[in-house]
Order: sequence, then structure tokens, then C-alpha cells
Amino acid sequence: MEHAKQKITTFLMFTGKAEEAMNYYVSVFEQAEILNVQRYGANESGTEGTVAHATFSLYGQVFMCMDSNVEHGFTFTPSISLFVGCNTEAEIDQLFEKLSQDGQVLMPLSRYPFSEKFGWVADKYGVSWQLNLE
Repeated sequence: MEHAKQKITTFLMFTGKAEEAMNYYVSVFEQAEILNVQRYGANESGTEGTVAHATFSLYGQVFMCMDSNVEHGFTFTPSISLFVGCNTEAEIDQLFEKLSQDGQVLMPLSRYPFSEKFGWVADKYGVSWQLNLE
């Protein structure tokens, strides 16, 4: 896949789960791929072998992620979410099922006044996804 240079890129910070999450997202979405992974080496600021910086693509949208070696008093919050426009009911149903597995359903997949079919989940890594049938 060829990727145009984005001015703004979503950056996801994990604490030891960046590679696992990235692989998970690439398995959940079609047209997805890991673009680059740089790992912490021996005697660097992060745990050796974990992700210092990585990029992956979902439907041509590039994301960055890393493993922080610092434990923070915060994590992901639904205040910021990734909004996915789905073309078919099969697509929204599949994404909702996979992303909600071991996660949390914030709004059930249903019809709402603003959408024919919509669902909002926080996945097992805490990343929030709004799914909308377009």
C-alpha cells in the first residue's frame, strides 16, 4: 500500500502492549499493515525488545505507537475516539464483535436518531472506537 504523507497522525502510547495491540488492529481491519517497528535495545531508556516507535496503517490511515517505560497516572479515555465509517452491515457487525471482545461496550450496536446503525466500544487495550454504518 502506498501512503500519502499525513500532517496529523494518531499516536498511541502503551506500557508493554504496543506490538500486541498493533498486531491485533492489523488483524481486525482489512487493508491494514505494519509499516515500521523500532525496538529498544540494551541499555536504552525502554525495556529491551519493546516498541520504541512503530507505524501501522488501517485503510491507508497511518498510526504511530510506542511502549512507554514510564508508568503514567493516565491511560486511554473515551473522550478521544477513533471514528470508523463502515460501508456494510457485515463490516460494522464484524468490527463491533472483534473490538468489543474483552473490552467494554460504551454504546450497544443499534439504531440511533443520528445513525441507522452505530456502536461505541473501548477495546481490550482501552482505545475507544465509534463505528458508524454509512
